[in-house]
Amino acid sequence: MKKTLLLVLIALSSTLACAQDKVPAHPHILVETTEGTFKLELDGNAAPLTVAHFLKLVDAGFYNGTVFHRIIPGFMAQGGGYTPGFKLKETTETIANESGNGLSNLRGTIAMARTADPHSANSQFFINVANNVGQDASSPNLDPQKHPTLGRWGYAVFGFVFEGMDVVDKIVNAASAPNGPGGAPAPVIPIVIKKMSRVTYE
Repeated sequence: MKKTLLLVLIALSSTLACAQDKVPAHPHILVETTEGTFKLELDGNAAPLTVAHFLKLVDAGFYNGTVFHRIIPGFMAQGGGYTPGFKLKETTETIANESGNGLSNLRGTIAMARTADPHSANSQFFINVANNVGQDASSPNLDPQKHPTLGRWGYAVFGFVFEGMDVVDKIVNAASAPNGPGGAPAPVIPIVIKKMSRVTYE
């Protein structure tokens, strides 16, 4: 049993090392929406699996034409899984949860959305518009938690908005109605990601 566990840990370590070698350390992503543009800086060192997966989707044009389908002022804006009319668009590939990477769900950070299964993230992401780290009784804690009844898995942060946070605030504060997937509050007028692309510098 111990030998098997050791082999699994070695394999996982090797996979992570491989991913870190191939993933850019701090790639920049331009997000063009119907409400304006903003830029992301991803952290390929802290979240190599998540960043590699996200970049793969960006390069394939997967996010182009998707909408922000869940907006909660003072909390977060979520997108990347639906087209206008809330038609589901997700990948079949899921990624391991990297929430224990030392990055916290602070205002301006981008993290992967998921179900109750900690390793179920595929394409949906959210941008924190508040410090969602349990600072007080009214603040949710999206970071890993050690309390046995709350579970230890958090939501994996893999970058942050370094330009255009005012656009994200505009998105999250748009007029909404509970007509999104599962009755989620969604923008009354669809907010579309027209294009997501890597930023290249001369």
